[in-house]
This record gives sequence, structure tokens and C-alpha cells, in this order.
Amino acid sequence: MTRCGRKVAVVGVSLSDCGRVDEATPYALHAQAARRALADSGLDRTVIDGFASAGLGTLAPVEVAEYLGLRPTWVDSTSVGGSTWEVMAAHAADAIAAGHANAVLLVYGSTARADIRAGRRTGNLSFGARGPLQFEVPYGHTLIAKYAMAARRHMHEYGTTLEQLASVAVQARANAALNPDAMFRDPITVDDVLSGPMIADPFTKLHCCIRSDGGAAVLLAAEEYVQDCRTAPVWVLGTGEHVSHTTMSEWPDFTVSPAAVSGRTAFQRAGVAPQDIDFAEIYDAFTYMTLVTLEDLGFCAKGEGGEFVAKDRLKVVGGDFPVNTDGGGLSAQHPGMRGLFLLVEAVHQLRGEAGTRQIHRPDGHLPELAVASGTGGWFCSSATVVLGRSPS
Repeated sequence: MTRCGRKVAVVGVSLSDCGRVDEATPYALHAQAARRALADSGLDRTVIDGFASAGLGTLAPVEVAEYLGLRPTWVDSTSVGGSTWEVMAAHAADAIAAGHANAVLLVYGSTARADIRAGRRTGNLSFGARGPLQFEVPYGHTLIAKYAMAARRHMHEYGTTLEQLASVAVQARANAALNPDAMFRDPITVDDVLSGPMIADPFTKLHCCIRSDGGAAVLLAAEEYVQDCRTAPVWVLGTGEHVSHTTMSEWPDFTVSPAAVSGRTAFQRAGVAPQDIDFAEIYDAFTYMTLVTLEDLGFCAKGEGGEFVAKDRLKVVGGDFPVNTDGGGLSAQHPGMRGLFLLVEAVHQLRGEAGTRQIHRPDGHLPELAVASGTGGWFCSSATVVLGRSPS
């Protein structure tokens, strides 16, 4: 990113233990992911002068930084749900480019699954009843129901079918089958998705993300640190952010997500177009999120997402535009605000480190450009990051 000065690269990424992690605390998963990302970079921890975290502690990110033994001079605690980490990556890149920080660590960890099993918490059906949300609570809208309503509207407007939505889950599972760290790897069919227990019409169980434990960390640094790194850099080329609504009544169009704005901004700043992108990592708490985000990022026209996904284009093997190459939140892992996992997977793919799920361009070379697009709330916010193997 050269808008403000120095170019910025992702120089270290890692996941903590993920899936079923019954014995660790969220703090421990933060620490494990952070140590692994730092080791991946090959840099010394003393270079870290920026820190970003959300979702844990009363004074996030102060508590987590203290736990990790860091004393940053630049911090970010932006919390906008699943898009949090793409927003933080954008803020960190801008800060590094402007000289306000040299190396910024983004880290997340959650024991969402283990906490429920141990009775430390229950499943959250809504985000509360204060502020503007109080006007919707009497109508019984759950978090899942809001996504389901949006999906139904797309089906009504454009003829999108349940089978097309189900194919998103099937292809995510096919990609997860190639990922030894994915929580669910057994193949599923469209019929399996359609015949599952109903969660919120039209979503059956397999239309919805899994619940797991896990953490992730990403280290961004200024260009002058790249020569000291252990692995090849992945450059931040452009970013975009957008917030849309909190209450459903303030959402102008249920078939358009805020990625329509954040994606356009990110591509413009990166100087690329959707057709230049080799693969995408997209927040997929529900199958409809993948479909509508593909439309809004410009990979297909509005209303054509159903046909686009139904052609098995999203698969690592046999697809011409791989999406959620690790299996995504539908099959790999989803411990809560999953946006940081999108960045980790994108970097692994661009560095050629994805093992049996590694994708290649038609000429056999590694992919050059990727997009990671996070969504927060119920399509309330979106942030998109364009990453590349070359700094320009």
C-alpha cells in the first residue's frame, strides 16, 4: 500500500489449535496463535509496536496485550463483528504506511464451542434489546432469522433456489476435505443440506456455520522489515470499509450487502478489477453470505449468484474461481468473529503453503491476487482487503 508512504506486507500468519479444544482458555489461544505467527515471520517480538484485538476482556485490547507481554504504542479495538479483522488490517496498514507503527499484530481467540459444552455460556440468539435494536425485539427476530429473511428476499427477487444455496455448503465441504485441520471433512450432498433440521427458513443446519474453538494471528510490517523475514511477504494492495445498518428496517435492499461498497473501494485503491483476482476468502456464516458477497464484489452480476455458485466454480479441485479454500466457516472452523481466518488462509495460498488444497493459475503458477472480505452483524458492516504477491 503506497497511498501514504511505506508499502505494507503481511509477514507472519498462523492459527492456534482449532476445532475441539476443551482444555485451553481464550487467552491461551491468543498467545498460541501470536507465538506461531511471530515464529512464521522470523522477526523478533521487539519489533511489534502495534496491537489490535477485539472480543475478549473488559479493556480489549489492553488485557490481551498485557497477557502477551506487549506494550504497544499503537492500538485498535474496533469491533464490528466478522468484518472486524479486515477493518483492523486496513487501519494497521494505514498506520504503518504513515509511520505511526512499524509492525502490528492482529490476534483473536475464542472457546465458543467449549464454553457451551461446559455450561459457561449459552448460544446467543440475538445481540440484545438496547438502542435501536429494541424496536425489532418484539417481533422475535433472531440473528439467524435476519440472514434468513435476506436470503428469502433474494430468492423472491431473482429466483435463487434452495438447491443453489445448498451447493455453497457442498463446495465448502469439498474444500474442507482437502484441509487436514478442518473440523468437518466428510462429503455432503445437496440432498443432505436440504433434508437437515430447519433452523430458520430457508436455512437448514448445513446452511449455517459450525461452532468451533480456535484462534488466529496476522503480523503486518513495513517494507523495510521484509528482508529479515523467514517467508515471502504478501502485500496489502488496497482496502475498503463500509457500514450499512443496524435495524433491518433501515436496510434499503436485502439483496445488497455492504461489500458492494467496501469491495469497490478496495479494488480501486489496489488498482485491480474483480476479473484480476485468482481466488476469494469470504465470510460465510450462512450460505447466502457467500452468494450475495460474490455478487457485490463484482464476480458476477446482481441476481446471477445462484447460477454462478451452482456450477461448482468455488471448488479447489475443478473450480475456476476457488472460494473459501480451507472449507470456510461452514466446514473448517468458526469460533466467532472469523474474519482473521480469511486473511490467514489467503496468505497461505499466495505463499504456496496450502498443501493438498493449494490452488494454481491456469498456467500452473501460484496465484497472484486474492481478496478477503469480512461481514459483520447481519450484513451491518463489511471490509475488504486485496492481497498480492507483488507490492504493486
